[in-house]
Amino acid sequence: SLIERVSVLKRVAPGQPFVNFTLNDTTGKPVSLASVVKDHKYTLVDFWASWCGPCRAENPNVVAAFKKYHRKGFTVFGVSLDENHSKWEEAIKHDGLDWTQVSDLKGWQSSAGKLYGVQAIPHNVLINEKGTIVAQDLRGAALQDKLKTLLK
Repeated sequence: SLIERVSVLKRVAPGQPFVNFTLNDTTGKPVSLASVVKDHKYTLVDFWASWCGPCRAENPNVVAAFKKYHRKGFTVFGVSLDENHSKWEEAIKHDGLDWTQVSDLKGWQSSAGKLYGVQAIPHNVLINEKGTIVAQDLRGAALQDKLKTLLK
């Protein structure tokens, strides 16, 4: 299992091409990560859940970065590790997460979470328009600092 874990982490490390996946949005419509990445200069894949206190505490930072840099080509692709659809939707509305949100509602068994080796949340991966992972685990001011550098 250690060899498998290292393999996954190498595959999704900065400098590597992103790994595409498709999950349903809150309305049940399938949305691929690739469809979002191709339309933006930078896409933050944000792994979170409504029941995760640290995730909910981080959401205002992500919202602030989205509001500040969305017009410059930045977006967020939220991937929820929720299992309860109504609590997921309630958290999206309450926290003002105005970007694409997807989930397979399988919690820690999330297919996207497994692809990206997610073992703790919040976790995020920043992808450029060429499809390359440029950073991960940008929290607090670090996200806006990185975007300020990238989106001059």
